[in-house]
Amino acid sequence: MSRVAKNPIALPKGVEANLSSESIDVKGPKGVLQTIIPAEIKIQIETNEIRVSNVAENLKNNALAGTIRANIANMVSGVSTGYERKLSLVGVGYRAQAQGQVLNLSLGFSHPVNFEVPAGITVETPTQTEIVVKGCDKQKVGQVAANIRSYRPPEPYKGKGIRYSEEVIIKKEAKKK
Repeated sequence: MSRVAKNPIALPKGVEANLSSESIDVKGPKGVLQTIIPAEIKIQIETNEIRVSNVAENLKNNALAGTIRANIANMVSGVSTGYERKLSLVGVGYRAQAQGQVLNLSLGFSHPVNFEVPAGITVETPTQTEIVVKGCDKQKVGQVAANIRSYRPPEPYKGKGIRYSEEVIIKKEAKKK
């Protein structure tokens, strides 16, 4: 069995997991998440932990068991504490403003960019040059942050654009005469 799948997933207080025939639901204070479980994977829910194992020992099932265990661990972490991704806008006149489920971006284009925030995700703008994407689904939070960043990725000469707050842009040297 996979080394990752051998580790049990601890359920914190306030989080409960329900197993049906082909899916697992994890419910906590931040929300409810569900994932489909393949037939090759067996899941056991005990009082305060979840164990993942595979039905037959082969390379594909070992990899699948590790992946399913990691996804369930991310679900448990998401419904208990949640995930967030911070973006920063670098550039003259680059601004962001959250209005309900719409994020208004001014990125140097001739028109403002209105980004529709999907359900289950909240977007906050503490300042005009900071964006915080929050939610309980790790994959969805990362994808929304990547979609926002794709409007104006940082360019390598001046560093202008939308970047992750922890991202480091290595600047290129300009062309010399």
